[in-house]
Amino acid sequence: MILAVVAIAAACIAVWLSHGFLYTVAASILFAALYAAVFHTRWCYVAVKTTPRDLRALISYIQILWTARKFAKRNWTLPDIFHDVVQRHPDKPCFMFQDEVWTFKEVEDFSLRMTAVMRAQGIKKGNVVGLLVNNCPQLPALWLGNARLGAVTPLINTNQRGNALLHSINVAACDVLIFSEEYNSAIQDISKELSPSLKLFKFTHRPLQTSSPKQALGSGDTIPDLTCLLEATPPAPWTLADADGFHGKLLYIYTSGTTGLPKAAVISNTRYVFMATGIHFLRLKKSDRIYCPLPLYHTAGGVISVGQALILGCTVVLKAKFSASQYFPDCAKYKATAAHYIGEMCRYILATPPSPTDTQHNVRIIFGNGLRPQIWTEFLKRFNVKHVIEFYGATEGNANIANTDGTPGAIGFLSRIIPAVYPIAIIKVDQETGEPIRNSQGLCQLAEPDEPGVFIGKITPNNPSREYLGYVDKAASQKKVVKDVFAHGDQAFISGDILVADELGYLYFRDRTGDTFRWRGENVSTTEVEAAISRVADHRDAVVYGVLVPNIEGRAGMCGIVDTDGSLDLDQLARALARDLPAYARPVFLRVMGSVDLTGTFKMKKTDLQKEGFDPAQVNNDKLYYLDGKLGRYLPLGTDEYEKIVKGEIRI
Repeated sequence: MILAVVAIAAACIAVWLSHGFLYTVAASILFAALYAAVFHTRWCYVAVKTTPRDLRALISYIQILWTARKFAKRNWTLPDIFHDVVQRHPDKPCFMFQDEVWTFKEVEDFSLRMTAVMRAQGIKKGNVVGLLVNNCPQLPALWLGNARLGAVTPLINTNQRGNALLHSINVAACDVLIFSEEYNSAIQDISKELSPSLKLFKFTHRPLQTSSPKQALGSGDTIPDLTCLLEATPPAPWTLADADGFHGKLLYIYTSGTTGLPKAAVISNTRYVFMATGIHFLRLKKSDRIYCPLPLYHTAGGVISVGQALILGCTVVLKAKFSASQYFPDCAKYKATAAHYIGEMCRYILATPPSPTDTQHNVRIIFGNGLRPQIWTEFLKRFNVKHVIEFYGATEGNANIANTDGTPGAIGFLSRIIPAVYPIAIIKVDQETGEPIRNSQGLCQLAEPDEPGVFIGKITPNNPSREYLGYVDKAASQKKVVKDVFAHGDQAFISGDILVADELGYLYFRDRTGDTFRWRGENVSTTEVEAAISRVADHRDAVVYGVLVPNIEGRAGMCGIVDTDGSLDLDQLARALARDLPAYARPVFLRVMGSVDLTGTFKMKKTDLQKEGFDPAQVNNDKLYYLDGKLGRYLPLGTDEYEKIVKGEIRI
């Protein structure tokens, strides 16, 4: 190789001496290409395969940064950005919901009423106004009104009750809480534990009757009706927001709560813009009409979909609640050209009976995260969808990626030819603890192609794509930061998700670090086992987790699987899993259930199931089974069988 370099250098000198500078440049390029082709053949192959993908993503990235830079120079917040959009097309539909059509001007006018009402209540910069409000066009308008005053709005999960709801209100230090009238009983249940200084307002979803406003307090009421106050209060004159500018806080969005109490992640104006434009500049258009059946209290619906309207001027169709059978019929009804999905939605939609409406729509592109590789191609073919933008990112994190070219199953990519442009990586970690594995210099070790590791994103303050704001709870935020990653003194957000990158840099999700478990000396990915079970069991809900068995090392795989009509054939399931999974990955225990709890982002909860394990005394109405290795069948697991397993009389 040294001889080759010397030869190329000598040749370039010779060309320069005989033909001059321009010939030298041309010759240098030619010689460099020949050198790379001879000595770095594989790199050249990767470069040829991935350059179109990387350039497309780079152009999108430049558009994102340019947009963010424009807003940063003006120091605009979301209400200011939205006003600019309203000025360009005030009468264009902004939100569609049921039979309602809200123009951009109507949404802004509603938000200006909210500004006036909250100002009259003494709300100002730095205050916190919580919203426990179900999906409707008014929801984004409410928090835009707060943001114009510089107030931060926690978007509280409407499924929270009791201690979880109380925690969500308290951890955000709410000064005001606005709740939809249907959640009145949930508020009453915790009313004695709420701070006496907390101001409560009830929100009623109905058209405003500004000509004859009702009283905010009826007979016997103690909580003012916000809708009545909005009717009685003229919109505030438009002004630039009295807030902390483009880098200031905008929202608190809570983690989905698959484990423990929800944590409130900080969403700044900067981050809101980055997440919404990050999807838009891949394949969406300002003329798109976007169908969003997701809850608006989470990042997916409340930022990525709603942001297409507030920042880019798209029309967004909102849905009160996701329905698999109505997904594409709704898209046809509202003439949607793009649609949002998340979690297990696509599997539920695919499980619906075939219908002529499957292709009687105008949806050309779907975007979201959680489309399983096993159903990717089948879904697109059945519903005649041309493009998918599968993306990945944590609400609280900065490691955001997207599949820009529709490669089935990929959630994004690492550039193999220009990796420094977007500093993300997969690092080696201890599979049991999740702790980074370091080299002799104390720095993190990068995973090799096809080697699983944890996904990280380098932290760079004041960069919309690289900043890390974390949670309201600073201690919780620091737990997600790893130091001395690429160089001593640097920091990165550590996602906790196990990914693998192939030779071309395409990234594939494997599991959460806490969900992977060891059994029989092997690492078991719960995600892979869940996908296999769902595939052979007619797309049923299936949640896999590891359980401790006394006197046996590691954790045995256990699967909770839904069977609502008694049609689950356990013998067929055992045969199919024996065919599709290695012995160590097959669930040792089964829990047949009537339903499985889901988070608001359609992730299956497994913490309580894991705690109850395979002990019949802990399981009330569900049926338990264990795998008999000799027979290759799942047999009923009662109290006697449980005792024999614990004593080692039944070997698993």
